[in-house]
Amino acid sequence: MDRPQMTITGPVLDAADPVGLARFYERLLGWPMVECEGPRPGFPSLDGWAKLRSPDGDMKIEFQWEQHYSPPIWPPTARGQQTMMMHLDIAVERLDVAIAWAVGAGATIATHQPQEGVSVMLDPAGHPFCLFASTS
Repeated sequence: MDRPQMTITGPVLDAADPVGLARFYERLLGWPMVECEGPRPGFPSLDGWAKLRSPDGDMKIEFQWEQHYSPPIWPPTARGQQTMMMHLDIAVERLDVAIAWAVGAGATIATHQPQEGVSVMLDPAGHPFCLFASTS
């Protein structure tokens, strides 16, 4: 059997407030929210789903509600599934400017920074993401 055509379009992040987290990444990246459900009236933090799409349309990030969400652990520990299993890498022109922008949008700087030239940040739901100076 020949391998069928497959394309990764982007990640889906779990969150207790997926619409709120999508709004954070919308501010951070400048990607428009193209789909949004919820939260349902009367259940402001118990539901929801949202999708952002890159301006050129080649990638998306989705955010889905997880009833038992707890933030990933950074740096990783032996605690189990809630250790960081993936993160977003975000290339930037100037790292110092991007860090300030991310903090202004609602991110925090992680206390553990494993290497120079990369800044590990935490989004409002605790997902790590890395900002790094683009070489291209």
